[in-house]
Amino acid sequence: MRMVIDLSRCQGYAQCVFLAPEDFTLTDEEALSYEPNPDDERRVKVQRAVAACPVQAIVIDYLDDLTDTDRRAAS
Repeated sequence: MRMVIDLSRCQGYAQCVFLAPEDFTLTDEEALSYEPNPDDERRVKVQRAVAACPVQAIVIDYLDDLTDTDRRAAS
């Protein structure tokens, strides 16, 4: 699982920080920083944080989770 955040869309509501503080942080200037490849143990928290974003600035890419057979079928 990989995350990408559109920082130009992020408004600093910090719902992601509240729900997954291990993977999202706000700096003093209210700039968001994040772990682009969160551990699988925190997957549920990250998914909840993504769903809670009011401006939908966070996208999860699950392509890393596919097996070789799944990748061939997807292409």
